[in-house]
Amino acid sequence: MQIGSEEHKRLFCDSFIATHNRYEPQEMPWPQLDDMSLARLRAIPVWTMALDTEITAGSMLQGFAKTEADPLVRQALALQGFEEERHGRILSEMIRRYNLRVETKEPSKQPTRLAFVHFGYDECVDSFAGFGIFKLARDARVLPDSLTSLFARVLEEEARHIVFFVNWIAWDRARRGLPSPYMQIVPALVSYVQAIARRVQGGREMAGGGDVGEIGPNLFADVMRDLTPAKFLRACLSENDRYMRAFDPRLLRPRVIPSLGRAALVVLELIDAVRAVTRPSQARA
Repeated sequence: MQIGSEEHKRLFCDSFIATHNRYEPQEMPWPQLDDMSLARLRAIPVWTMALDTEITAGSMLQGFAKTEADPLVRQALALQGFEEERHGRILSEMIRRYNLRVETKEPSKQPTRLAFVHFGYDECVDSFAGFGIFKLARDARVLPDSLTSLFARVLEEEARHIVFFVNWIAWDRARRGLPSPYMQIVPALVSYVQAIARRVQGGREMAGGGDVGEIGPNLFADVMRDLTPAKFLRACLSENDRYMRAFDPRLLRPRVIPSLGRAALVVLELIDAVRAVTRPSQARA
């Protein structure tokens, strides 16, 4: 199948539309939380940023969809806009139910192609990290399964979004005169570098934004005790591979961030191996 062809367009749009799930945030089985779970939830400093991202993305995408001439692509873009807006409503419902502290903002992105391109690459970076964070948090029982299970469907939708995006951007660049994958490498790498830089800056601004309270330093001690960069990357990679296996093999997948993750993991494991060899000799000395 030629990337950018009519067949490619129908495959990535039809598969995205066909896998849409219908549900409403108010109808989800939100659980009662104990005091420790509430404290942990309130100490996580991402809720303002997450809510702003989803609400802004929903508004931006639905506006951008109206500018797309192709009716099938326009339908798929509008559907992603709806799902992003619904993610914002899920967060709003959680914030309301559990009294989380957030600073509300007005949608800040114009409905343009460039805004969607930036958002799509940001989402590829965020999803890779989010897959790993969610797995580690679920395995460590940071929050009750009754709550984390509600967000499994959100992660599945994020996986759909990034697969749709990388196919859309390849199709869009092909129709703009870059039909060869090799011609798309440079703009893709530049966009990923920009996305990583934006996420690093966002992380700095977000640091310290949680409602930690008096017992804050001990809230995640049991979770963080054995966490290493290598363990985090292994979780990200294994979950990313698991989600990506669910898609038609003819579809493109995000590859740059997982490839960087695998390279970093090789380096980290090599460092760990060297340390393991040198520790006994240092102990004997």
